[in-house]
Amino acid sequence: MSFYSYKNANASCSPGSVTGNICQGLNEKICIQVKNVYDACLQQEQLDEVDVTVTDIVPVLPDPCACRRQSVPCRCNCDGNTCSCTCGQCGNLTYQDVVENAENSPCPLPVPYGQWTFESCRSSTTCGSIHDLTIERLCDRPQFARVKGTVDIPIDVLFTDQHCQEWMGRATVSVAKDVLLAIPDESIVPFTLESMVSAICVSGVYLGDCQFEITICVTVVLKILAEVELMVPSYGFCEIPPCEEFAENVCDEFFSLPLFPQQNGACTTAAASSPYNCSSCASSGCGCGCTTSTCSNCGTACAGSCSQCPRCGRTMTLST
Repeated sequence: MSFYSYKNANASCSPGSVTGNICQGLNEKICIQVKNVYDACLQQEQLDEVDVTVTDIVPVLPDPCACRRQSVPCRCNCDGNTCSCTCGQCGNLTYQDVVENAENSPCPLPVPYGQWTFESCRSSTTCGSIHDLTIERLCDRPQFARVKGTVDIPIDVLFTDQHCQEWMGRATVSVAKDVLLAIPDESIVPFTLESMVSAICVSGVYLGDCQFEITICVTVVLKILAEVELMVPSYGFCEIPPCEEFAENVCDEFFSLPLFPQQNGACTTAAASSPYNCSSCASSGCGCGCTTSTCSNCGTACAGSCSQCPRCGRTMTLST
């Protein structure tokens, strides 16, 4: 199981929102090492007539096994003890999926033919690369600085050739930034500037020689960070639940159902696909006091303080 397994729903050892007195349970001050965000800003803009050169072009070959499963398994890239995972759907392959399918293809790989037709593009990562960076402190605004630089956003470009063969390649969109950010004072531990990026194409036209002219919507978040040690209040160490082996307890969900069908009147008020709001409660006189209960398993909501879901028999979570 996990913190968020239905077995641990609302358990005191699970992370999540706090009900009642938020200070209850605080028992110590601890020192944690984290990246502190001193300042951050977000800019979103549409860039028109941007020329990009596509490299590392790979044919998009079908993956019959993945399509029969109706999903593409999550792909995880691990660096030491840190892993980042992306999960796609059949027909929405990542560049890594395309490369793997091409490497495993039993047939000779095709070659792009004739005129190319743009299909789509989107950013391949949320981490941008910053270069040509300059930081100029402002004399008239203490702790502020003019931050100038160029953020490179890696993108995956999807296109077809005249044989209707799909291809995917990689390109980079560069965005110039000139912003004001609050900069901490000089210290032994230096601050750093990082960027979080996202981009998606609106349209594109093939120019020839592996080049496209695209219109793209980009989001860039700049953050001033530093590795620091913070003193924070603590509820104590987490109680880590045991891992749940896949398919080991396939009957648990079935066994958790009520033995007999529940009557429609099992709740204080009748179950609904969505809870009543306060105005409807006041007008209808349902007597629920604007309190709703939501099933932790199937999401069924009841206007009232039900303890058991009328649909699946699981625990209902009380909310107001």
